[in-house]
Amino acid sequence: MTNRELLEDADSLRYGFEEAFQLMASAVEKHLSSAPPVIRTYTAHLAKSTGKFIRAYGLMACSMDEEDKVPADAITLASAVELLHLATLVHDDVIDDADTRRGIDTLQKRFGKKAAVICGDYLLSLALKLAVSIPKRKEYEALDMSNYLCRICMGELRQEINNGNLDLSVYRYLSIIKGKTAALFEASFHGGAMLSTTDERKLRMYRKVGNDVGMIFQLMDDCIDYEMDENDAKKNVRSDYEEGVVTLPLIHAMKQDENFLMQVKNGLVSAKELYDRVLEAGGTAYTKAMAGRYYTKAVSTIGALNLSEAKMARIMTVVDKSYYGIKK
Repeated sequence: MTNRELLEDADSLRYGFEEAFQLMASAVEKHLSSAPPVIRTYTAHLAKSTGKFIRAYGLMACSMDEEDKVPADAITLASAVELLHLATLVHDDVIDDADTRRGIDTLQKRFGKKAAVICGDYLLSLALKLAVSIPKRKEYEALDMSNYLCRICMGELRQEINNGNLDLSVYRYLSIIKGKTAALFEASFHGGAMLSTTDERKLRMYRKVGNDVGMIFQLMDDCIDYEMDENDAKKNVRSDYEEGVVTLPLIHAMKQDENFLMQVKNGLVSAKELYDRVLEAGGTAYTKAMAGRYYTKAVSTIGALNLSEAKMARIMTVVDKSYYGIKK
């Protein structure tokens, strides 16, 4: 079914979750593979590896109605979220000078930084165009996607400002990832929930779960850089420190040992030694424990929403994948 057909009868069309998920994945692939000719070479390259759609999955799970069906608008919004996420990844790879992403060459590696930046901008524009294409878009203005975009950008900027800041506090680091990663998860859960309820209290709860899931996802991702190799991670690893990105495992290790902190500040620790010492100091164990606290909060909030068994299972799939899916 085409996007046009979906939009024409969005008020009445409802889908089983698996069918909705496949429609969303097909829509994302179509947008990438059938982009305007001038940019299609780049978007087609991105279409070779589009990820697991975990944010889209969360959005559609939160949108499920009393009959556990997914409305057509959720498919459109989920597609927009995934294209927006892809745009942020393309830009991130330029900033990080990354060579691989999801097991293939990054756009900037294959085609150059300028082409990658422009392609990322195109994907962002396409995502926004899709988001405002839903028939009842006026009813979803409270989602305020522009605010979420600002939070993502501010999180990325705060990370860049704190590049190489070895005095970064745990609190400040958590505030950074609350913007750069958790904001899009929150937007996904919020956007999906708005298609299933108008209860403001419940909407706040969905947003809280989305934020907690995003925090879990980023904290567990921080551990990948220390614990996995590139073949398993499907991206550059052991690269955060070399790029000046200070994450929670390193923050914790340096707080545990002031001598280690001074050695790092004075450039007396090699990259290999630093990664080994972070593991020895329990940096990743501490980070996983922090993620575990967010996991507990998310599960508690989900339980208080009084969801159907099927809807709860779908939402918990996202929570579990964010935590257990990459927990090593």
